[in-house]
Amino acid sequence: MHKPKVLVTRRWPAAVEAKLSEKFDVVLNRDDVPLMSYQFRQALLDYDAVLPTVTDQIGPDAMELADPRTKLLANYGVGFTHIHLPSAEAHGIVVTNTPDVLSECTADLAMTLMLMAARRAGEGERELRGGNWTGWRPTHMVGTKVSGKTLGIVGFGRIGQQMARRAHHGFGMKIIVHNRSPVAADVLAKYGAVQADDLDDLLPRCDFVSLHCPGGAENRHLINSRRLDLMRPNAFLINTARGEVINEHDLVQALTFETIGGAALDVFDAEPNIARTLLDSDRLVMLPHLGSATTEAREAMGFRVINNLEAFFNGQPPPDRVN
Repeated sequence: MHKPKVLVTRRWPAAVEAKLSEKFDVVLNRDDVPLMSYQFRQALLDYDAVLPTVTDQIGPDAMELADPRTKLLANYGVGFTHIHLPSAEAHGIVVTNTPDVLSECTADLAMTLMLMAARRAGEGERELRGGNWTGWRPTHMVGTKVSGKTLGIVGFGRIGQQMARRAHHGFGMKIIVHNRSPVAADVLAKYGAVQADDLDDLLPRCDFVSLHCPGGAENRHLINSRRLDLMRPNAFLINTARGEVINEHDLVQALTFETIGGAALDVFDAEPNIARTLLDSDRLVMLPHLGSATTEAREAMGFRVINNLEAFFNGQPPPDRVN
């Protein structure tokens, strides 16, 4: 029986690659080097399905071709703003993603970042490793208490709700949420949460603000100088959503002039290229896009892709179709 020919654009967990190879005619990117637009364009002519990641840019130029062989882009990740959906739809290409399976691990990391920023953990480790620690003293590297404070959550989907669960039930935090649509009262009640009228209403009320909203053009630079000015001067901004949601220049200004207390980022606007001004800021914690980076989450993401592939090539609706 003919197996669909499938391209995996980056290295995936070994268990997932093994299962893919059993079920499909798979080509792996063994060098694990990101593909360019012209390579994606060729791949769309050569493969029945292409399996991109959230850092693969598949824009209109990559889909500028007459008759692609590819009929499924099975994305490894939740976000899909890196795929130009209008071009995919024009070619009749189905796009899927991998929701649910990374929500807990991403929320864990958002909590990690919040605690690191509040307790100056990044600064402390740098001082220790640099051999500059002179011992305990009452005024040394004093941070901010997290327990009992107010957390604003921007985007109250699966990950945002997992963040609320950890913060409210684990740290006794008060939860205020901003969401594009009204959140059901019973969902808010699970976390003792209230919904703000809008983002401008939420920001001045919070000690910490954690971003869990989609990226893309609609939310590009959602957090800018005007909104940073609305935050409390001792508040912290956490981003595990998408890099483009924050205007990084404006964030650096806010950190430099201490109009906010600090920030912690797992995602960046031009990643993997990080602005020098971000790197130079001691009041900023940074991690290299580790939100879903656990064995459990990364394998589950891959198996979710396989579920979508199997359904599609068996003539059934893929469970995680996004277009």
